[in-house]
Amino acid sequence: MTKAEIVNEVAKATGIEKTTVLRVVEEFMECVKDSLSKGNPVYLRGFGSFIIKHRAEKAARNITRTTTMTIPAHNIPSFKPAKVFVNSVK
Repeated sequence: MTKAEIVNEVAKATGIEKTTVLRVVEEFMECVKDSLSKGNPVYLRGFGSFIIKHRAEKAARNITRTTTMTIPAHNIPSFKPAKVFVNSVK
């Protein structure tokens, strides 16, 4: 499902104009990104959590050149679904 499809579904379900729904969806995504970039997780009860995972430094191999390189430690965003969400998908 794309963002446009989400906007269409929410607009149909609520009767709110698509432009307004699009602004709300865009602002929600921006709030999640801002919160994660500051190191704060986002918890949505019954849906899941957007969290930051820390990846340690590791060695990797470039197969074509047979050389070893170091990938520095870094943070990545992650989503952990709530149990209710996981059970509804099963």
